[in-house]
Amino acid sequence: MDKMKVTYETMLALAAEMLLDDAVVKFRTERLYQAIDTALAAGDEDTFRRLTDELKSIQAS
Repeated sequence: MDKMKVTYETMLALAAEMLLDDAVVKFRTERLYQAIDTALAAGDEDTFRRLTDELKSIQAS
């Protein structure tokens, strides 16, 4: 019975970690889109390229 409890707790912790990771990625993606929009509006090509590269990296993983 203890082994099942440990397995359940491990699975629960894994699910929580996956949920948190997903939330962080979504939050970071939203922030990047906002920063990219700001860079475009300001005509800041260097920042735009850096941010889009970072966004591509996040989306690839």
